[in-house]
Amino acid sequence: MKKNRIGYIVLGALILIILSNSLFILDETQQAIVTQFGKPVGEPRTTPGMNFKTPFIHKVQFFDKRYLEWDGDKNQVPTKDKKFIFVDTYARWQITNPLQFFIRLRDERSAQSRLDDILDGETRNAIASNELLDLVRSTNRDPEVTEEFMEEIEVLEDISVGRAAIEKIILEKANDRTSDLGVRILDFRFKRMNYVDEVRDRVYDRMISERNRIADQFRSEGQGEARVIQGNKERDLAQIQSEAAREAEEIRGRADAEATDVYAAAYNRNRQAVELYKFLRTMEAFEKSMDDKTSIVLSSDSEFFQYLKRLQ
Repeated sequence: MKKNRIGYIVLGALILIILSNSLFILDETQQAIVTQFGKPVGEPRTTPGMNFKTPFIHKVQFFDKRYLEWDGDKNQVPTKDKKFIFVDTYARWQITNPLQFFIRLRDERSAQSRLDDILDGETRNAIASNELLDLVRSTNRDPEVTEEFMEEIEVLEDISVGRAAIEKIILEKANDRTSDLGVRILDFRFKRMNYVDEVRDRVYDRMISERNRIADQFRSEGQGEARVIQGNKERDLAQIQSEAAREAEEIRGRADAEATDVYAAAYNRNRQAVELYKFLRTMEAFEKSMDDKTSIVLSSDSEFFQYLKRLQ
């Protein structure tokens, strides 16, 4: 009984081993091909679920069914108008024929290397065949003016191709070259473009010079406005001072006239009192300046003589 039980156990284990080597499962993200001694056998397996193969003889090569990423190297490339720029690109691709992919490329690492050659090459060719203006713009449009000083900016030059069209050309040419590799490039884009250091420094210097020119223009216009305001201020101040002086003289004249009227009225009202006062003061002067032995000589127009003449 023990020998039979051991035999059953061994047989069951062998059956399990054979079944485990005969079955493989594909999930939704995978596709596979079956190989025998390194050569593909049968059609690619792309349907998710349980699949069968010959145990111990067949092996399974799995490949990703999802969209895959390709990230290009940053390259320094000259444009058609001889301007050197750094270009950074990316793309998305997919394994569309796993059998052809296995025959030509074997694995994703080899595919990435092959895509490097194809996409980088087509990118260089496209950039070298187009001017920088076509690489950075996709449409012809008028610049949006947000500040008054930007109104003098010249109209943008028209482009003949455009960035989006260049990306499409690169994508089409790259797909022509990958058609026998079992892959398809789904999308290609320029991630980033920039001048090389030397050109970028010159561009920055030109931008600084342009901003300085605009600042000088603002400063000049401000100084002109300041001089106009200063001139208007001095003119208004002179006018105000002139009018104030005229009004002051008019007020002073009216005041003098009123004062004269007041003095005249007071003088006419108190004339007799004034005459009496003068007489009394004259008499006091006679009393203090003359005695019995005093002799005086008076002219005919002297006030003393006038009063003495009245006494006769």
